[in-house]
Amino acid sequence: MIGIVGSMLDGGGTAAAAVSPRRWGRWRPSVDLTRDDAAPVDRFELLHHPQDAALARQVQTDIAVVSPHTSVCLHALAVKDAWDFEAVYGALFDFCSTIAFQPDDEDYFVHITTGTHVVQICWFLLTESRRIPGRLLQTSPPQKSHGAPRDKDPDRRGVISVIDLDLDRYDRLRARFDVEHVAGVSSLKAGVATKSPAYNALIDELEQVASASTAPLLLLGPTGTGKTRLARRVYDLKRARRQVSGPFVEVNCATLRGDAAMSTLFGHKKGAFTGALSDREGLLRGAHNGVLFLDEVGELGLDEQAMLLRAIEEKRFLPMGADTEVTSSFQLLCGTHRDLNASVRDGRFRDDLLARIDIWSFALPALKDRLVDIEPNLAFELQRASTTRGLQVSFSTEAKVAFLKFATAADALWPGNFRELAASIERLATLAVHGRIQRDDVAAEAARRHAAWRARSADVHDDDAVGSDVDLAALVKRPLDAFDSVQLRAVVSVCRKSRSLAEAGRVLFAESRKARAQPNDSDRVRKYLASFGLSFDDVRAA
Repeated sequence: MIGIVGSMLDGGGTAAAAVSPRRWGRWRPSVDLTRDDAAPVDRFELLHHPQDAALARQVQTDIAVVSPHTSVCLHALAVKDAWDFEAVYGALFDFCSTIAFQPDDEDYFVHITTGTHVVQICWFLLTESRRIPGRLLQTSPPQKSHGAPRDKDPDRRGVISVIDLDLDRYDRLRARFDVEHVAGVSSLKAGVATKSPAYNALIDELEQVASASTAPLLLLGPTGTGKTRLARRVYDLKRARRQVSGPFVEVNCATLRGDAAMSTLFGHKKGAFTGALSDREGLLRGAHNGVLFLDEVGELGLDEQAMLLRAIEEKRFLPMGADTEVTSSFQLLCGTHRDLNASVRDGRFRDDLLARIDIWSFALPALKDRLVDIEPNLAFELQRASTTRGLQVSFSTEAKVAFLKFATAADALWPGNFRELAASIERLATLAVHGRIQRDDVAAEAARRHAAWRARSADVHDDDAVGSDVDLAALVKRPLDAFDSVQLRAVVSVCRKSRSLAEAGRVLFAESRKARAQPNDSDRVRKYLASFGLSFDDVRAA
């Protein structure tokens, strides 16, 4: 038997009660354990807090009376605070390390009735993890017999129950949590069976964090990757898990300027500024007990950032024109397409605020990095278009094959990401005769997208072809011919405006790539930069 002396249950709460003859009329769990002749205890490893040393010795003496064959080994547990989880667990862990367990020769039981709740939890963890190769034992006092108080019937034994830690049972219980996890992940993905391993891993982690933490979440990614939609689903998940009871409040910080920014976020009192004709609550107060989503948080001004930081840390802030602070408790989600670390370096974003909102960050990939997910999202967007119109919209077999071929081709840019894909499906659904999208419809939409993408690429090329803003001296540490300088400056400028080597290559080799059966624009750009001792990352970081 392994257990700990209980100052109240084993000792009665006072030194006098511990040695009083009346103690034999009380139920004392540690002593009672050794009175069961059907399950004799050979050895009792009995721990005690230093202040209970005298009580431990008394329990040892009393066990010798009722069970002379039981060897009681006393161990002082050097813990100052019996409610300090880390200290208690460490002390019990160290104790277990001193015991030479022999499970083939001995049966071990851990008595969890006595001790603080912290001690009981630690006993459970040590036993469940097999640090103690035994079973948990719970005892309870004897019940009343024939109307007589139980403490007047010293011969009656308490009830001893073994707690089953059969791992097969725990697996069945754990399956319930697995079902809840799967449901949460599905809700975050809106039921879309994404095929991207990276995105699936991201959503798995987001579900786990959103379910377990109330800390701010930061959603990163280019415009159109679905940050706002995902933020709403995080809110739905938190509300379903009863983490929040208030509303979902969102604002695009790029639309906030001057007094309007302060007023929108923090509220104002009547007369706080010109045009303030009445009191305004503000979004932070409106999000009380709910979720506040600040999209494009990188666009906030420095003054608003300072007030937001205090509101996050202290849940208090001062509305414009007010003399008294107000409180609001909300969970914060932020979204941005910017590199906030770069904004900190440029002095446009507070480093202390970034540290506070970047506890958990999730980078949503662009559509070009999730081309395998175009097909499942196609079905989702079609269903949404059908619901909007009240008419079922579908692709013909040939049209669907043609659309997927066009949408996943190497020259498909999708700069607007999933928002642009949704708009493309919206157009096809609108123009579909009798709700059936045909191959000609897809060809027309593909032509529209390619024209838009060419215009965008041309804008990038034309705006910076000369590359007047490029400082070659800072990049290349050797003299250059005038010809090389002009050409390299143009290439560097395009690379800086492009999100990848492939995109830069499509711009730089827009004509010559048409004559190639398998153009490898990325490799051409990489080799050209390497001839000057540069890489794409060097150019982007400079």
